[in-house]
Amino acid sequence: MGRGVQVTFDAADPHLLARWWADLLSYQIEDSHELVTRLLAEGAITESEVVRVDGRLFLAGAVAASDPTGNGPRLFFQRVPEPKSSKNRVHLDVPVAASQLDDEVQRLVLSGASLTGYNTYPGHRAAVMRDPEGNEFCLH
Repeated sequence: MGRGVQVTFDAADPHLLARWWADLLSYQIEDSHELVTRLLAEGAITESEVVRVDGRLFLAGAVAASDPTGNGPRLFFQRVPEPKSSKNRVHLDVPVAASQLDDEVQRLVLSGASLTGYNTYPGHRAAVMRDPEGNEFCLH
């Protein structure tokens, strides 16, 4: 049996970045309301470590998104104090129908991503992009 994979993103605003990636991948933000409520009641965390989103409690510095079909990796977003400073050594490739590539690039640019450029491979073209916090990914 294979292992599940989690991809972790360091982020200045983990909740914003998690929502952005969840939208791109049709993922769902994992509800941590009950866990956070229990941790508050036990005194394990304080109100300063909590954020409310749509009336639900989340840890302010961390949030996860997952594939509702269970096929894709879990994405975990954690707050870090330092800004991104270099090229990623690992990036996500997101499949897009060739006929939709340019429209999807445009949609993502309007949502805060940036286009780095296009790469052409035998039989297909890929868009090299950065998410709103500068993490590289490809649409292909």
